[in-house]
Amino acid sequence: MNKRMIVYLLGRILTVEAVLMAPSAVLAAIYGEGDLKAFLFTMLLLAVVGVSLSCRRPKNSAIFAREGLVTVAAAWILISAFGALPMVISGAIPSYVDALFEMISGFTTTGASILPQVETLPHGVLFWRSFSHWVGGMGVLVFVMAVVPMSDNRSMVLMRAEVPGPVAGKLVPRMRSTAKLLYGVYSVMTVVLIVLLLFGGMPVFDAVCTAFGTAGTGGFSVRNAGIAFYDSAYIDVVLSIFMLLFGVNFNLYYLILIGRVREALRSEELRWFGIIVAASVCIIAVDIFASFQSVGLSLRHALFQVSSIISTTGFATVDFAQWPVLSHEVLLLLMLIGSCAGSTGGGIKISRVVICVKSFAAELHHMLHPHAVTVVRLDRKAIDKETLIGTRNYLIGYVLIIILVSLLLAVFDDAFDFLTHFSATMACFNNIGPGLSVVGPMSNYAAYSPASKLLLSLAMLAGRLEVFPIVLLFSPRTWRRSAG
Repeated sequence: MNKRMIVYLLGRILTVEAVLMAPSAVLAAIYGEGDLKAFLFTMLLLAVVGVSLSCRRPKNSAIFAREGLVTVAAAWILISAFGALPMVISGAIPSYVDALFEMISGFTTTGASILPQVETLPHGVLFWRSFSHWVGGMGVLVFVMAVVPMSDNRSMVLMRAEVPGPVAGKLVPRMRSTAKLLYGVYSVMTVVLIVLLLFGGMPVFDAVCTAFGTAGTGGFSVRNAGIAFYDSAYIDVVLSIFMLLFGVNFNLYYLILIGRVREALRSEELRWFGIIVAASVCIIAVDIFASFQSVGLSLRHALFQVSSIISTTGFATVDFAQWPVLSHEVLLLLMLIGSCAGSTGGGIKISRVVICVKSFAAELHHMLHPHAVTVVRLDRKAIDKETLIGTRNYLIGYVLIIILVSLLLAVFDDAFDFLTHFSATMACFNNIGPGLSVVGPMSNYAAYSPASKLLLSLAMLAGRLEVFPIVLLFSPRTWRRSAG
């Protein structure tokens, strides 16, 4: 284990975080709501710690899979721990555990909150809270790779550990160019969304923060009532479309940019994504028609909530906890499935679901025809054995964590019902935000104990980093017989 290189990389990441806080500090100075000193102090602390850790480059700069996974996990914990300080120091969120929960929820783009009244927060804190979604959506380390020179070998190791999905690869020969390209597409889409929201009459500050929450598929809002505050069909439709767009694999946008549109549209994962969204919208729209007595309203709310849940954004325009049971079941299924690999969304990922279904069918065919050669394919390409094993192992870890976290929540907070604990676990681990019952879309996580909040925070991190980095970070075996 090259510990010195890990510490060096963490120092550079913390230095970048100090810079990322600058826009929030500027807003704090403009609005003069008492949070400027909190941001300046935290930025200074980050700069001192970051520069101290990265002032000397290690002679041995090699990192491999283990170092990459540990670096990513440690980086996400540290940026969240430091990122929570302005909220505590300014008094916006007095409890550090609550502030840490809010910040982890922000960076992991979960959108779960402990705040009953967000409109009372200073603008600088509100902006930082939403901006964390935007940075965490594409990946904190992907952002660092885009702005800080780094060798391709180290970049590839870090990207594989951070980018969600069965596989991660280069779009262009150099990894730094790939990171820049990803953030370029991401930024342009965010700006377009901001402009469209402004056309819908949304205030500038609201439009920017809402766009950050949509782009990162996070779901933090600057209004107590969330998106329902605007009561606009135009805004609902625009956000629905963009939540789906940000739930698509960004590799497909690159193919479109270079003129390979047909290849992008032939994506099997994209096709299944469209089928699942269309089917879910139709089922829920029919199921809730009796509540709205209007085809237009039923379709509008069904489309918005399906887009919000499958992209794992977590915005809400209505209290879908009051919808019929069938709609609950469909939404819970969408929580499980999630969005596409290589997107800013969470969940198992559609590509993994497709691979698992095809793998099951192939195994069944092999049992019936033992001598037949069965190959699992995705996009007409054979899936290698390593990816198949990795997908199965991820699903095993996924199920085990869901069970363990749900059981521990019942121990820590036995006053809540099963639906609350299970949906809270699903919503946090899949980085969605709102659950059902006590943690429904019109409620929050404030009622949970500090122990439960820390547990759910770990679940958010494990979900965003897809289990293995967090497990390896806290595994004693990772640190045994380590060198350097």
